[in-house]
Amino acid sequence: MSLKQQITEDMKNAMRAKDSARLGAIRLLLAAMKQREVDERIELDDAAVVAIVDKLLKQRRDSFSQYQAAGRQDLADQEAFEIEVLAAYLPRQLATEEVAALVKQAVAETGAAGPRDMGKVMAWLKPKLAGRADMNAVSSLVKGALG
Repeated sequence: MSLKQQITEDMKNAMRAKDSARLGAIRLLLAAMKQREVDERIELDDAAVVAIVDKLLKQRRDSFSQYQAAGRQDLADQEAFEIEVLAAYLPRQLATEEVAALVKQAVAETGAAGPRDMGKVMAWLKPKLAGRADMNAVSSLVKGALG
């Protein structure tokens, strides 16, 4: 079953269970997927769905931190719930050691010699790590490896 089909099934299950909070989060994801399909006139594959989930998670994390800073715990709790629902659709997260090994391989394969080659290394890593690692943490690992 593709990720897109799994999300649709989860929406149906949330509707049957009358779980309105989960249903809202899943519908938000489905709307973002449908928007991209309509805009680009494509059928989304699992990699594209993971990219959308990753983008939505980043937005939710930003909102969460801003709501907490503003003292709006009710809204922060809602964002935390949506983060939990969306994170379930990401592939297994890689351990720090696995990411470090990929960074080392990327530096070797791209021939990166210093900080100015960071873009090359990140471009090599991004498709392999999409949705499987925090790209900010990866970026700092690459800086450490090059710098």
